[in-house]
Amino acid sequence: MILRCAAVCAALFSFFIVGRVAAQDVTLTSPDGVVEISGILLGFDGEYYRVDTKFGELTIDGSGVRCEGPGCPNLSAYVAEVILSGSSAMAEVLMPALIEGFALRNGYRTDREEMEGDNFFYELREGENGQVLARFFFYVTNTDEGFADLLANEADIVLALREIRPQERKMARDAGMGDMTGANRSLVLALDAMVPIVAPENPVRSISTLDLARVFAGQVVNWQDLGGPNAPIALHLPDQGFGLTQAVEDRLINVVGLTLAPTINQHDLSSTLARSVVADPFAIGIASYAETGAARALTLTGTCGFTLDANRRTIKTEDYPLNSPMFLYLPARRLPKLARAFLAYTRGPSAQIVIRRAGFIDQVAEEVPMRLQGDRLANAVAAAGPEVQLDTLQDMLETLRPMQRLTLSFRFETGSSRLDAQSRSNVARFTRALEAGQFDSRQILFAGFSDGDGAASGNLKISTARARAVRDAVLDAAETGAFNKDDIEIRGFGEAMPMACDDTDWGRQVNRRVEVWVR
Repeated sequence: MILRCAAVCAALFSFFIVGRVAAQDVTLTSPDGVVEISGILLGFDGEYYRVDTKFGELTIDGSGVRCEGPGCPNLSAYVAEVILSGSSAMAEVLMPALIEGFALRNGYRTDREEMEGDNFFYELREGENGQVLARFFFYVTNTDEGFADLLANEADIVLALREIRPQERKMARDAGMGDMTGANRSLVLALDAMVPIVAPENPVRSISTLDLARVFAGQVVNWQDLGGPNAPIALHLPDQGFGLTQAVEDRLINVVGLTLAPTINQHDLSSTLARSVVADPFAIGIASYAETGAARALTLTGTCGFTLDANRRTIKTEDYPLNSPMFLYLPARRLPKLARAFLAYTRGPSAQIVIRRAGFIDQVAEEVPMRLQGDRLANAVAAAGPEVQLDTLQDMLETLRPMQRLTLSFRFETGSSRLDAQSRSNVARFTRALEAGQFDSRQILFAGFSDGDGAASGNLKISTARARAVRDAVLDAAETGAFNKDDIEIRGFGEAMPMACDDTDWGRQVNRRVEVWVR
């Protein structure tokens, strides 16, 4: 991490020093000649110039100035150019599918051109032989390189399989790129999860999250300790710079004070990881849900007997504890108009169909009736006792039985009242659905749940407060009042319906949630 920081800092330093000493290549002049601004052209989006001047970086409306100098763009044949850098898992399949879907929807022709290495670009034309409108360049590396390119001003959008880390967030803010965790700076594009996988013939069927962490930290080295044969465990992960491996570190290993074992076999492609695990009956890997291939996924368990499998529903609802959303990160600067249209498309229903057909998990809210939630109800009954008595469960069931659960959940950052990244995306998505009238004439209930730490009465209050906070966040995000707020209610049910065991941080985090139910 220190080396990465040094490299990024050097790139930033180099960029600004070169920009300051190089000859000024554009001069923007107002029609009356009174205002004149000179500097290095950093970008032009078809409407606005972005110029590095002695006053700092300025964004200037192109319709009000005349551009002179070797750096001036050709306004009559302007081509929007956007550079995306980062995760190969996103760049190889998902993003091309979305580019082609966007083009098809808008009547554009797409041409893909290969570049050096695994890099490529898409050219969008107006009709069969029309003018080139845009080029989307893809630099296929990993999440680390994507953020490094952004910080060095060599990329416009980062493709990431993990959340931005605190140091990267600080450096981006210091470089004038804004808060990269803000609503307009980060976007959850699709959903994914970190899934432990083994060869089909491996007899082990399940593993606890704690044991999984201990395995990849090198503390458990023999399958016999997991109920399997007397054989050494071979470990497999993507390369260190890949977002999935870093998510494993951040959300599985580091939270219990461990570090990754030095004996891990690392892969430059997720697909090769899965194939390597399938070929070795004594191997275990952690792969993207979308790229498990022919390997068999292990069920996650807890000491209390609860089990959780990774599937579309549990990943959508975040009930599965090792979720790993796919992110787009954007700096606080204007992108070309066509690029903004593409980003708007990725949030819409047409893009969700493309995401699903490409083999990834979309974010369309689905309704799950009570009859399909047997495991959750069984967990509620199993966890009942002095703190959660029969009348509490009966009250919860009486409230929820006539309703259906949406596959939208809301959770908070650890030790914080701030919603986590996926939940912030869910707020925006659910608000748009409300404003579009998708839930007109329906009763909506925000149902809050807590973990089992502390007294039941206190947990009931906490769960109610969480439900209220999410409801208020949705209402605050609404740009119009085009829905009936009286049909939106809140209820707290405390620890009445746990999803996981409370004996680990992962289990408690899964249990602390707000669900959306509709009738």
